[in-house]
Amino acid sequence: MGWKRGPQGTESEIVGRENLIRDEAFQFALKSMHLARRLREQREYDLASQIWRSGTGIGANVEEAQAAQSRADFISKMSIASKEAREAQYWLRLAQEGGILPETETARLLEDCEKLVRILTSIVKTTSEALKEIKNPKSRIQNPSPVRGN
Repeated sequence: MGWKRGPQGTESEIVGRENLIRDEAFQFALKSMHLARRLREQREYDLASQIWRSGTGIGANVEEAQAAQSRADFISKMSIASKEAREAQYWLRLAQEGGILPETETARLLEDCEKLVRILTSIVKTTSEALKEIKNPKSRIQNPSPVRGN
């Protein structure tokens, strides 16, 4: 996206995080698909479906964000991706705590999920602050303290 520099980072920093999140989300989707297949073999169909959908939904929304029509649209798609990552965390924790998957199988995926949430949160926050700056450029100007009369 060809956006100008915002208050919380240069365009190249934002683009760099976008490329990182695309790669990370894609790798997480592959891992989620693999895990879902194993869960189906265990006849855990509902859990497999939830992990598949939330795990692949992160990357799908990140990809959609790359074609956003506006910053607001971009923020919306990245926010949805963040929610999907949090949902994936929930299902992975549930599988672990419910005794369906051992911690050895879920620990790395949960770490990956947390990393995705952190990156997505940073992207949404930075882009939101840049959008506010564009909509209200006067907010940068500090109001002088009122002069007190004697």
